[in-house]
Amino acid sequence: MRFLLMGLLLAAAPFAGAAEKDANKKLNPIAPADLKRTDPIVYEKDVAPIFQAKCQVCHAGKITDGDFNLGTYAGLMKGGKRGKAVIPGKHAESLLWLMSSHNKGPIMPPKSEENPLTPQEVAVLKLWIDQGAKGPVNDVRERTKIVLNLPPILVKPVRAVAISPDKTIVAASRGNQVHFFDAKTGAYKKSLVDPELKTPDGKPAAAAHITLVDSMAFTRDGKQLATGSFQEVVFWDVEKGTITKRVTGFADRVVSIDFSADGKYFATGGGVPTEDGEIKIFDAKSFTPVADIKGGHSDTVFGVCFSPDSKLLATAAADKFMKVFEVPSGKLAKSFEGHTHHVMDVGWSPNGKLLATAGADDLVKVWDYEKGEKTRDIKGHTKQVTRLVFLGKNPHFLTASGDATVRLWNADNGGAMRQFGGSTDFVYTVATTDDGAIVAAGGEDGTVRLYNGANGQVIKEMLPPSADPKAAAPAPAGKK
Repeated sequence: MRFLLMGLLLAAAPFAGAAEKDANKKLNPIAPADLKRTDPIVYEKDVAPIFQAKCQVCHAGKITDGDFNLGTYAGLMKGGKRGKAVIPGKHAESLLWLMSSHNKGPIMPPKSEENPLTPQEVAVLKLWIDQGAKGPVNDVRERTKIVLNLPPILVKPVRAVAISPDKTIVAASRGNQVHFFDAKTGAYKKSLVDPELKTPDGKPAAAAHITLVDSMAFTRDGKQLATGSFQEVVFWDVEKGTITKRVTGFADRVVSIDFSADGKYFATGGGVPTEDGEIKIFDAKSFTPVADIKGGHSDTVFGVCFSPDSKLLATAAADKFMKVFEVPSGKLAKSFEGHTHHVMDVGWSPNGKLLATAGADDLVKVWDYEKGEKTRDIKGHTKQVTRLVFLGKNPHFLTASGDATVRLWNADNGGAMRQFGGSTDFVYTVATTDDGAIVAAGGEDGTVRLYNGANGQVIKEMLPPSADPKAAAPAPAGKK
């Protein structure tokens, strides 16, 4: 929970200055609605969602502007530099209510945010404080242990693809499997299998992960492939097909992986849906975490991308924000808001001056990093834009979408350059070589399509032998 009004209202000095007195003269208080309820206000159900809905800036974990931490109920009640934010039983003395209801300046959220509390929300906070400002029953969430099993046999989506730095291998997930294909011809090469992987009943899983593979990326030297699934990232020796390292300790699915250009770090994105966004930065040699960014986002982080100079990490999340953090400290550098639905992915232009984001609102947005402003909206996709990746040294980038297309765009002018078709269902992922000559994409239909990047034509629809209908079928029993 990160509430802009808290951090700013508590960051000021303990007494009102001249500017605050002037602000109080221009107030337009929000009258509380008539709730007409006698039952107690429930923190988790009634109060916490207000904080989340009006979230603008982080005030949790490492990001505690004004020494005010909203990561827990205890942090909320502790207050910050200005003092207590909430006085139980006395809404008229609680800065939280006074400023959010515009009865005291500076008003929160700021007028510039155009996102004030509604009369209903003001009334809920008022009643909650007057009822004693009681916290959640369990301030620390207790999670039910999840026992994983193999995905249903018909569930074989391609959630992740990657192309090796030497342009020879297309790696692709299919359900809980990972397959290698020849990047020029599309011919099947091999599959990655964890020989020790077993189902809950002790049977061999014969797959790369027990459940769906959601992300993957080659190391910068191309010698290893990292694959992300539920609560783990597995590193594979590309030549041998064996596991070199298993990184665990994640809260939920790992849905995005990226390696810094200098090869020093890799970052992951994920988190429990609707609860918290998980961002971790690791040392790429020792696999030890160097930054665990708490409270960076309030919902699942779908995309992570290092800047070309490896000094910044951009993240995209379901909380509708794109943010940028310093590397390796994890300190918040900038926050960008504009999408009206989940932000599904983010990418940096090769010169590091522009960022592009893919949204579940069917839009692509381009941002000027230094100015912190949006430069343009790019329309064209008719369903959510799921992935985005820039090409090597030019301002062009590819997007994958639920409208079953992959498209090439120019970030400088927003122009559409090329469309890659052939898919029959939702497209989840796309990858390309630095020169854009080879493009690979996959989605819900379980097929990886290899494209000629120059003209958008399909080179080959790639499937493992076990799933390829063109493969020779065995002769019926009793016949030769």
